[in-house]
Amino acid sequence: MLLYGYPGAGKSYFARQLSKTLGAAHLQADKLRGELFEKPQYDKQEDELIDHLMIYMAEEFLNAGMSVIYDTNAARLAQRRELRNVASSAKAESILVWLQIDSASAQARLNRRDKRKSDDKYAKDYSEKSFKEYIHKMQNPKDEDYIVISGKHTSKMQTNAVIKKLLDLGIINRLSAASSVVKPGLVNLIPNQLKNGRVDESRRDIYIR
Repeated sequence: MLLYGYPGAGKSYFARQLSKTLGAAHLQADKLRGELFEKPQYDKQEDELIDHLMIYMAEEFLNAGMSVIYDTNAARLAQRRELRNVASSAKAESILVWLQIDSASAQARLNRRDKRKSDDKYAKDYSEKSFKEYIHKMQNPKDEDYIVISGKHTSKMQTNAVIKKLLDLGIINRLSAASSVVKPGLVNLIPNQLKNGRVDESRRDIYIR
């Protein structure tokens, strides 16, 4: 599952909540960067390393039989194409979720970020100028399949919208969609990797050396 939206749209909060519902792996680029670098620079070399590690981790989880929520802004068409190819190689369905919010509200949220909170602790800081420069470079999805949800709705409403889409696509069944938590075994974004239909527990933990 790929995410798209302005900085401050609520992508990480949404991803964290949804990962609990789906029992999916939550790969958070900001957290990975913050844990690897004491003082992140957000430069090209650092970005390339984070992208490489994120893709590696996604491949490992997918091949182990786990669904993945890829928590970084898939802001460019080429990036989304590459991530869809990663999913396709693992015979996984790829879904793009577009969290829509107006730029003024998104920037106001950025100004209120609390570094003591898990979703904000490792997030990049934006000035008004850098925020405008960033969103100017974003490429909105056009001829792509995606789900649109409001960045201002509650997490429950956002999750329900995604669950409905998964139901419409036949990825989950009605019994699973009606429950408060979707059982991992019923989420077939990826095919069963083992004969008994279970996730390969030995590959849940990924170590980077």
